[in-house]
Amino acid sequence: MAEAFRERAIVKVTRNRFALVAAGIALALVGGCASSDSGDTTATATAGASASASTAASSSTGTTGNAAIVSAANTFLGTLSATEKSAALFDWSNTQQKTKWSNLPQGLYARAGLMWEKMSDSAKNAWLAVMKVTLSDAGYKRVLAEWRADDELAGGGGCCYGQQYYWVAIIGTPSESTPWQWQWGGHHVTVNATVSGSKLALYPSFIGAQPTSFTDSGSTVEPLGDIWDAAYAVVKSLDSSQKSGAVLGSSYIDLLYGPGEDDKEPSYEGVQGSKLTAAQKKLLLALIGKYTGLANDAAAKTRLAEIEDTLDDTYFCWYGPTTDTGDSYFRVTGPRVIIEYSPQSMGGSAANHIHGIYRDPKNDYGAAITG
Repeated sequence: MAEAFRERAIVKVTRNRFALVAAGIALALVGGCASSDSGDTTATATAGASASASTAASSSTGTTGNAAIVSAANTFLGTLSATEKSAALFDWSNTQQKTKWSNLPQGLYARAGLMWEKMSDSAKNAWLAVMKVTLSDAGYKRVLAEWRADDELAGGGGCCYGQQYYWVAIIGTPSESTPWQWQWGGHHVTVNATVSGSKLALYPSFIGAQPTSFTDSGSTVEPLGDIWDAAYAVVKSLDSSQKSGAVLGSSYIDLLYGPGEDDKEPSYEGVQGSKLTAAQKKLLLALIGKYTGLANDAAAKTRLAEIEDTLDDTYFCWYGPTTDTGDSYFRVTGPRVIIEYSPQSMGGSAANHIHGIYRDPKNDYGAAITG
């Protein structure tokens, strides 16, 4: 069953949620955020840079799985100067850096690492290649779309928004035998990836967006639209008794497990997985698959199976109207997963500003695979 729902998680997103414009977003990320000393980048050069990132991820290493991640990370490090390496690299023993991330914009939170704006095009391409081999195709496209959304805020005149205000850090030494971690993120999207041998952990990660819908090259992009659709399908499927247990409030609430809440105990509330029908469990797994599908295919399959094994002890809760308006909070909490989706009142419609969390209570920052 896990494999079947993994397939559902990576199918093409409906309603042009993000898949149709991913290529255009990738071009903007590489060419539109060049450092101030690199000069203007033409469309042709940008397209070449994006192609270079894809090539580096798919063919230059000739490796698969976590070996490909290690190879891509070392290729990235090879593009950096000594000064840049000093900024990007941290000792594995640096526990403070391992947990140093936030959804706050630049200026309200001091990140450490190498800033995207200050990286060369070759370094940017090499970093995108690291992300491509770590994430699934669908996960990579989602992250790019979330990242691109921040430019919409920058276009509105806000301070310290935009793709340039994102940071890269590598903690430990990229290796196929000893654990290490890469961090990438900024406002509204952060990925923490711990690699240990053949195992991969992408938690905690912040999965959010503002705005939740924008136009890119004539196409509508909704980075989290398919996640909302999957969650709404779950709540819509509940009968009156199940809904009375799952719907806990008439309005959305804030995140419980956001940045800085690493040691918080899981809150099990809502309708329990054991109380769901087989069809409803499939819907819940489809929703969970949107998050487990962030990882590359092999890791995602293993991850979804871990959660499915404890699905009867996993809970789904909802705060807000049970209508398809996009402004309700939901949470999935189980022995191996915490997922939150939290609309925010700041900046207009709450449905247009989403904070989200993806965690594993037993394996945040790779705790279960690095001991």
